[in-house]
Amino acid sequence: MKDALMKPSPVVTSMLNTTRRHFFSRAASGIGAAALSSLLGRETASAAQTKFPNHPPKAKRVIYLYMSGGPSQFETFDDKPMLRELNGKAIPKSLTEGVKLAFLQYEALKCFGTDVKFKQCGESGQSISDVFPHLQEVADDLCVVRTLQTDQVNHDPAHTFMNTGFGIAGRPSMGSWLSYGLGAEAADLPDFVVMRSGPGGQPIPTTAWHNGFLPGKHQGVEFYGSEQPLNYLKSPSGINRATQERSIASIEALNRLQYDRSIDEEILTRIDQYELAFQMQTSVPGLADFASETAATRELYGVDEKPDGSFASNCLMARRMAEGGVRFIQLYHTGWDHHGGVVKGVKSRAKEVDQGCAALLKDLKQRGMLDDTLVIWGGEFGRTPMSQGGSGRDHHTKSGALWMAGGGVNAGTSYGETDDFGFTASIDPFHVHDFHATVLHLMGINHKRLTYRHQGFDFRLTNVHGNVIEKVIA
Repeated sequence: MKDALMKPSPVVTSMLNTTRRHFFSRAASGIGAAALSSLLGRETASAAQTKFPNHPPKAKRVIYLYMSGGPSQFETFDDKPMLRELNGKAIPKSLTEGVKLAFLQYEALKCFGTDVKFKQCGESGQSISDVFPHLQEVADDLCVVRTLQTDQVNHDPAHTFMNTGFGIAGRPSMGSWLSYGLGAEAADLPDFVVMRSGPGGQPIPTTAWHNGFLPGKHQGVEFYGSEQPLNYLKSPSGINRATQERSIASIEALNRLQYDRSIDEEILTRIDQYELAFQMQTSVPGLADFASETAATRELYGVDEKPDGSFASNCLMARRMAEGGVRFIQLYHTGWDHHGGVVKGVKSRAKEVDQGCAALLKDLKQRGMLDDTLVIWGGEFGRTPMSQGGSGRDHHTKSGALWMAGGGVNAGTSYGETDDFGFTASIDPFHVHDFHATVLHLMGINHKRLTYRHQGFDFRLTNVHGNVIEKVIA
C-alpha cells in the first residue's frame, strides 16, 4: 500500500517526462494558444515588432578589419611628444591611481616614448604613423577615433565585449544582430562572414562571431583564405545537381513535418542552411577566382590570381563578397599583442595589413561602393603609455584608437583627444557601447529598438547603454 501511494500516476509520470519545449509547443497548439503566447511571449520572437531600417541608412554593409591583440595607439594613430620627452620617468600618479592595469607593477610605472615618426597627411592633416605609408595616402577618407574605451582588460572578455557588448560569452555578436535586424541581401551567400589571417599566438574566441540566443542562421560563417573558402563545396562523384535538388526537397519536407510537431525555430534555420549551402556550391568558388580581376586591381592589393591566405588577399575577397551581397564581413588579423618589442612588433604587423587596408578603400571608392560601405579598423583595446619590461606596453581600457571610413562617416576628421600622456580621454570619450550604437545608426537602425526577447527579457546589443556619436557622422 505504501509503495502504491508513493508511485506517481501515469498522468504525473507523463508530466515529469515532458520537456519544457514540448509543454509550450503542445500548449501553443491548443485553444488557448493566443492567450498563452500573449502572456509568456515566444523566446524566438523579437520584442520590438519594428521593421528595420528605422531611418534611411547611410551604409548597406560593413567590412570590419579587426586587429586582434590590441594595437598600440602610440605607434599608429595617437602621437604623444610628451612620452618621448619624459621617456623613462615616472608617470603622474594622479593618472593611474585607482585604475585597473593587467600586469604592470605600480611602483615602476614609467613613461615610454618610442622613435616612431608621425606625419600630418592629406588635406585634412590627419596624424598617422609612418608604419602605415599606404594608409597615409588615404588619410582624407578616414575618421580617426583616439578615445576608444572598453570595460574589459584581458583578451577573451575584451574580444567578446567589443563584438557583443558583453564581457561574458553567450550573447549575439554585432554581425548577428545586423543579420537579424536587416535580413539577407543575397540568396547565395551568408549574411555574415568571418576570415582570419596573421601569425599564431593569442587565439580569437569563436564567441566573437556567435549568434548567441538569436536563431542559428545569424551566426558568422568562417571562410578560408584559399582557393576553396569552404569545405565540401563539390558534390560527391555521381551526384548531379538535379539529384541534389530532389534530396534537399525531400529533406525539407521531413524537416517541416518535424517543425509542425515541435515548433522549434532551429528547424527552420536548418531548412534555410541546406538551401544556402546548395546555392554556395555555385557562388563561393567564384569569390576565390582572382583571375577575373584586372591586373591593376591585383597589383593594387599586391596579390596574384589565387588567394594566398594573406590579409591583403582576404581584403580583396571581402570586396568581392560585398559586391555579392554579404552584409557583414569581419577580417581578423592576429599578432598585435606586444608586451615586449612593441616597435618591432607594430612595424611587422602594420607591414602585413597596410597595403590591403588602403587598397580596399581605394578599390571600393573607384567602384562607387565606399559611400555605402562602412569600413572599420581597430582591436579589442588600446595599450598603456607606460613601459612593460622596457620595450612593451600593457593592455589598457582607458584609451585606444580605431578608424572608420565610407558609409556615412565624416571623412578626413578626428574624434576625441587624450591627455598629454595618452592615458585617458580628455575630450569626447568613445565607449564600445557608443561604437555599437553608432554603427547600428549608420545601418539605419535605432539601437534602442533592435531587441530580442529571451528568457523573459528584452536584450539588445548595447544593453542599457550607448549613444550615437553624431560628430563622426557626415
